[in-house]
Amino acid sequence: MTNPPYRQKTTVRRAAGLLAGLALGVAVLAGCSSEGATTDCGLDACTVTFDRGVDAKASILGVEAKLIGVDGDKVTLEVAGEQLALTVGQQATEVGGLYATVQSADQEQVVVRIGRNAG
Repeated sequence: MTNPPYRQKTTVRRAAGLLAGLALGVAVLAGCSSEGATTDCGLDACTVTFDRGVDAKASILGVEAKLIGVDGDKVTLEVAGEQLALTVGQQATEVGGLYATVQSADQEQVVVRIGRNAG
């Protein structure tokens, strides 16, 4: 017994959609690179953990993010060529068409979330 033609077309479309989704996910994750930092990226946001004491930078979501300096809980970043000063826990700030917020900063690292929305 064979499957009706409409059922085969639906299965082929689902498989094609799944493969396209996987390819997009791999492309997004492959688009991240870093020096002195680690990145954890999703479709619309990345968490970047910058190492302190080194020239730390990351290429994420089509822009470069760089740790400029830290003074207590105040962090200076450069995102998409624009410098901004943020305080740990401060509400997300728009920069270069993205939103940045500092989640934590200690003696060893600075954790920043950069995304397409303020969430």
